[in-house]
Amino acid sequence: MKLNRSTDMAMRIAMLTATSGRRTTVDELAQRLALPRNHVAKVVQRLQHLGVLVTIRGRSGGVAFAADGATYTVGQVVRAFEGDGEVVDCEAPACPLRAACRLRIELRRAQEAFLAVLDRVSLADLVDSPTGPVLLALGAPPAP
Repeated sequence: MKLNRSTDMAMRIAMLTATSGRRTTVDELAQRLALPRNHVAKVVQRLQHLGVLVTIRGRSGGVAFAADGATYTVGQVVRAFEGDGEVVDCEAPACPLRAACRLRIELRRAQEAFLAVLDRVSLADLVDSPTGPVLLALGAPPAP
């Protein structure tokens, strides 16, 4: 199963904010992750609605990892960004094999297995060493 770009961005944004432990801005996230700013803003908003991130408006505002953000699983984030649709759309256009097709059943089972594995991985698990230090070094100025 291939994840869409927004899902990939959401995971990277969640991982970076979880690791940093401080407020950051959309501009900083975009720069550090080498992502388009407008897309980052949209993904941050969706992660905030999901409860993974907290956003604070105003001059000293920013984006931070939610206090309980670490309890979310990768599967939850993937479902939020990918939706519950099937891997293959057998309805549009209507497939003539629909009534007797076993492929759709097997693809559904594979998708469920894929998500079941991701449900066992929390966002906190993703930032354990060695990943955390690498995330903190992204886009940071070189050491003197």
